[in-house]
Amino acid sequence: MSCPPGASAPATVPPSAAGATAAADRPTHTTGTRRIPGPRVRRATVALPPQAGRLLHRLTSLRRPALSSALAAGALAGSGVLILHLVQRQTGTTGLLVGLALAILPLPFVLGSLAWLNRTARVPMRHILFCLAWGACAATTVAIMANGWASDFLIAHQGTARGETLVAEFVTPLIEESAKAAALLLLLLPFHRRLRCRTERTCALLTRQLSAIRPDGSPPPPVPPAPPRPARARLRPLPYFRPAPPGRRARSSPRTLAAGTVLGSITACGFAFTENALYLGRAFTDDQQARLDSIGLGEPPSLRDFDGTVHTFVLRGMLSPFAHPLFTALTGLGIAIALTTARRWPARLAAPGGLLLAITLHGSWNAAAGLGTDGFLLVYALVMVPCFAALVCFAVWARTRASRQPVRTAAAPRRESDFPSA
Repeated sequence: MSCPPGASAPATVPPSAAGATAAADRPTHTTGTRRIPGPRVRRATVALPPQAGRLLHRLTSLRRPALSSALAAGALAGSGVLILHLVQRQTGTTGLLVGLALAILPLPFVLGSLAWLNRTARVPMRHILFCLAWGACAATTVAIMANGWASDFLIAHQGTARGETLVAEFVTPLIEESAKAAALLLLLLPFHRRLRCRTERTCALLTRQLSAIRPDGSPPPPVPPAPPRPARARLRPLPYFRPAPPGRRARSSPRTLAAGTVLGSITACGFAFTENALYLGRAFTDDQQARLDSIGLGEPPSLRDFDGTVHTFVLRGMLSPFAHPLFTALTGLGIAIALTTARRWPARLAAPGGLLLAITLHGSWNAAAGLGTDGFLLVYALVMVPCFAALVCFAVWARTRASRQPVRTAAAPRRESDFPSA
């Protein structure tokens, strides 16, 4: 067969290069053209070098602890500004400053005792500061707003007297203890784990295309589905909440119990500080207004003119500075037992049981305030003092058990199981 005029004779193509030539001469997708039917040519496969593998690993798994920390700090700062505005609306500027000044006075004693217990728990300072800020800002904001809505609803449907009783004895303990317990749950969320790019469309396409490139040209093997894991395994592995080894008598260690107590009590300290500032500022504003209505501005003020403020400070700052820490410590103990014990039923019932005990004790404390002075002192002596004594005995026991453990020297080797699993 002859060539057309003006064209050269076709060059002889070796058989080994026939596939490459056919791949190079394939028509492209352009307007007005059609693909010529023919045998499909497999694309050449390329083996990824180690540098590309490391780059792919960085692209497909990203750590975002800084982002979550920044979001948490911004949310806490916003709730702090909001709670200051809410308290200032109820107390006034002068009442807010006086309430903050008086609420700070019992705080060093409570924080000092918890710092002594934290020598056993060894909770990091960043977690302590987060729980303290959550209790002082976020938990109080949620409690004030939710209590106001619940109070308006119950008073409108149940009457003033019955509605206020239901709010004080049932609704308020449930809302406040749940808001404080949310700090411990947020610490356990797996924010530190790697966020896979397959949740995003662009990274998913990149991962699928790069994973299909194999040296031998074979398709990638199917990924088997991951086996179901228990809910406790999906949480964040904190070093002070290490699970006990499986066994018949495996129980929570003193460190884990002390860590739950410290986290719950620290959160309650922040909550009690803001709540004391609110009540003290409100009492000071009421006393100041009563003094102005009775004697005016002609005489200098005296301590007798502020009996309500003194009574509130003695009740909340001197008699019950450990009330809120005692309530939420039960929730922290329940969560610590649920996370670390190897027994089935304590792991399932400890966390809701601790929260229920905290709500019950909190409701009893609020109900005692409506029994008068004699009834309040009776509940204080029969309920609060024994519970506080039990908490003190637990703290001493945890510190004693920790001091009895042998101290490892620098020359003594450490086993692999001694390192935290965080």
